[in-house]
Amino acid sequence: MAYSILVAEDDPSISELINMTLSSSGYECTIVQDGSLALRALDEKAFDLALLDIMLPEMDGYALLEAYQARKIPVIFVTAKAGVADKVRGLRLGAEDYITKPFEVLELLARVEVVLRRVEREPTETLSVKDVTLDAGSRKIFKNGQQVTVTPKEYELLEFLMKNPNIAFSRESLLNEVWGYDFYGNTRTVDTHVLNLRTKLGLSDCIHTIHKLGYRMEL
Repeated sequence: MAYSILVAEDDPSISELINMTLSSSGYECTIVQDGSLALRALDEKAFDLALLDIMLPEMDGYALLEAYQARKIPVIFVTAKAGVADKVRGLRLGAEDYITKPFEVLELLARVEVVLRRVEREPTETLSVKDVTLDAGSRKIFKNGQQVTVTPKEYELLEFLMKNPNIAFSRESLLNEVWGYDFYGNTRTVDTHVLNLRTKLGLSDCIHTIHKLGYRMEL
């Protein structure tokens, strides 16, 4: 399956060049033009790598880096900020690589390949319950060896419950842990996602409802 790469770049000519370069090499690209769209994309699709400009409208690349790191998605900065201090800052914050504009497309491809190979070699954590396996490295879920399509939040909710088995969590706690303190939805969001996980993965007898409280994963 092709690697999925998010490209956040507000210059249409550069984003088109990156898209053509990566797509012609077999990568699947999602292009966004500002930081808010790049952040929203995290809840819409699972990515293997992100190429982020630093000087983006709405939210800059440094702020996005933290959000992508939280999802364990490696980031390469592709930016016009060519100063040594900028590069050092980007790498110290956790970017896998730092490419300055203008760049050669072959160099871009080579650096993308290096990062993806490096990430692939890193040991990954797998969690299992019954016939369901969660692969934390690829952020994929399998049932009887077959991949099951889930949303990013369904994945994160299942991962949290599997990492904390036999503990009862309130709906409010799950909202804070999985959606974050600044989420404006209500606890019905948790109920909907639990129902989806039970239905898709056959985990009704593992994800237990705790009356007037929330849920518990029993392994």
